[in-house]
Amino acid sequence: MIDLWDGLSRAFWLVVTLDAELVEIALRSLQVTLGALLVASALSLPLAALLAVRRFRARRAVIAILNALMGLPPVVVGLVVYVMLSRSGPFGVLGLLFTPTAMVIAQVIIIVPLIASIAHQSLRDLWAEYHDLLISMNVTQTQKITTLLWDARRALLTASLAGFGRAIGEVGAIMIVGGNIDHSTRVLTTAIALETGKGDFALALGLGFILIGLAVFVNLTIHWLGRTEREGRW
Repeated sequence: MIDLWDGLSRAFWLVVTLDAELVEIALRSLQVTLGALLVASALSLPLAALLAVRRFRARRAVIAILNALMGLPPVVVGLVVYVMLSRSGPFGVLGLLFTPTAMVIAQVIIIVPLIASIAHQSLRDLWAEYHDLLISMNVTQTQKITTLLWDARRALLTASLAGFGRAIGEVGAIMIVGGNIDHSTRVLTTAIALETGKGDFALALGLGFILIGLAVFVNLTIHWLGRTEREGRW
């Protein structure tokens, strides 16, 4: 119990004094995760809107695949990305393995199905309300998608938040493709795993506090920007 309290006090002190190593790792983790979130949202949100608006033969199959991929094991994603980016892989010439870019790629693959599936459910309900109006106005497919994305922007923020939460807490895939290299690809989750294995519980707990704080801060910021709670209503 004494060791636990000692570790907690040291962790708190590291956070309060803004330890340089903590700050570096936290900033890199935030950079990688937000980069992956922006790319994943740019891919998944238009896809979700397209699946809500357009009817085509393979539509149900695509939706079913997206729902199934929500539970895709991250370690498998990391393995596939590793093979693709390794020297013997098709993209090995790019030299992306064990770089932040490789970590972003892995996170994008993991969270695109999650964001697209959650967003599609919201956009499908909204399309049911807007269908007759937009059809009568004879708007183009692009205008339909743009209208849905704009009017459902608050619900889509929730979908993006779900993707952010899964991405920032990911450790298996980014450990494989990033290599957990100090001052290069070490992020919060991989650093926590490393420091726990080394027995440095103070630093591990400090990193854990930072991880929780970043998740809460980003969630509150996005909710504030989206003004999802206004006029005292939740």
